[in-house]
Amino acid sequence: MKNLTLVVALFSLFACNQQSTTVAQVETSKKLNQNNEQVTVMVDVSYSLSAEEIKTFITDEHAPFFFELEDSGIVRFEWFMNEEQSTATLIEVFENAQAFQELGGKVLGSPINLRFNELFKREGVTVLGEVSDEFKAKLQPMSPAFKTYTGGIN
Repeated sequence: MKNLTLVVALFSLFACNQQSTTVAQVETSKKLNQNNEQVTVMVDVSYSLSAEEIKTFITDEHAPFFFELEDSGIVRFEWFMNEEQSTATLIEVFENAQAFQELGGKVLGSPINLRFNELFKREGVTVLGEVSDEFKAKLQPMSPAFKTYTGGIN
């Protein structure tokens, strides 16, 4: 009986510590109006191939290529599709402008980028965050909209 009481007491203590740690982590990670220096890129595309062919490219070629890059600074790289309208959006989030520029420099003109351009018609590109004027000039052929941080919660 003593052992059972000890186990219950330890379990309760562990559960309370776990809960308070989680709450503290959530509270300390939320910031108001502080730029986290991340760069987010949203690429809206349309396509004429079947949705299955596009999904195969995304899951078998495009995502694995970016997943395997070393020290890429990628925080998020996700595709979202609307099969009825044959459109999709790629969302890329980078740790900072330097990571975005380094990766972008490697990918522009690469075979995976050429394949991307064969499969998709770019409908719009939005770059959110601070990017150097030099890199903005390199991206100009894509006619991106550049927007800098103003404020919010992150």
